[in-house]
Amino acid sequence: MVKIGEVEAGEFPVILAPMEDVTDSPFRSICKDFGADVLITEFVASEGLIRDAWKSRMKMQFEQGERPVGIQIFGSNIDTMMKAAEAAEAAGPDFIDLNFGCPVRKIVMKGGGAALLQDIPKMIAMAGAVVKSTRLPVTAKTRLGWDENHIGIVGIAEQLQDAGIQALSIHGRTRSQLYGGKADWTRIGHVKSNPRMQIPVFGNGDITSGPGAKEMKERYGVDGILIGRAAVGNPWIFAEVKCFLENGSLPSPPSVSERIKILRLQLAKSVPYKGERATLFEMRKMYSGYFKGIQGFKPYRMRLVNAASLEEVDSILTEMHYL
Repeated sequence: MVKIGEVEAGEFPVILAPMEDVTDSPFRSICKDFGADVLITEFVASEGLIRDAWKSRMKMQFEQGERPVGIQIFGSNIDTMMKAAEAAEAAGPDFIDLNFGCPVRKIVMKGGGAALLQDIPKMIAMAGAVVKSTRLPVTAKTRLGWDENHIGIVGIAEQLQDAGIQALSIHGRTRSQLYGGKADWTRIGHVKSNPRMQIPVFGNGDITSGPGAKEMKERYGVDGILIGRAAVGNPWIFAEVKCFLENGSLPSPPSVSERIKILRLQLAKSVPYKGERATLFEMRKMYSGYFKGIQGFKPYRMRLVNAASLEEVDSILTEMHYL
């Protein structure tokens, strides 16, 4: 059993990676139903938490059925991150996750996320300070390094462990790669095989199928995996991965009716959570995933993206039962 501190995460945890405007509570709960072992919130700005901003508080909401669940926080100021960790702990999650890997320009320019890969001493100091500020286990998610000329993930992992981090997730790209190129799992494997590492090491990047997940598990020996972009509009990926890991077979793909049913469930969960307008806007990125590979979907996609109300979306989905 893999543990994050004393929190049981599963024999080989398959984790939903945190993604802004994607991994909200409604979507997380659906991924949980399809087999995700561990869930992590969208990243929450530490500055927003200490100001008690409404959006930051909303991002920390979760249902009891989502456990084990972690709240991910990010920021550039160590004192602010300590206060944010205290606020996150008050929300009652199972652990707190530190975002040291987000490559998005607006985050990096403010000194958060992957920007800390340019100041490793500050990253380690921040991790240690947050660990001391909370009773919860603290984990971290990072990348291989800032760019190809500055990759030191083996040493960074050791230092984070020494600072008290209880589990480490590594995206197999540098910050300069953003989401392009291919994830380098060999370097993730080097961290896992380092005899000094005693905490769980989870790998992230380019896992899009059950066979792919099994290959990374067996080839690199990681303790678990994170699935991010492949889960967008595709919560079934967790059922596929778990099935293949357990018995080497792939489940039948969901029918159009099943896809529509779950999409409607996500819509129904999202509206009370964030309102109709935000739901319609954020669901735009989900539609292609929900109906990937379905012949004849393309004209419906444009109609769904441009739909002005939930009633219109529902009407379009009713038409799609005949695909």
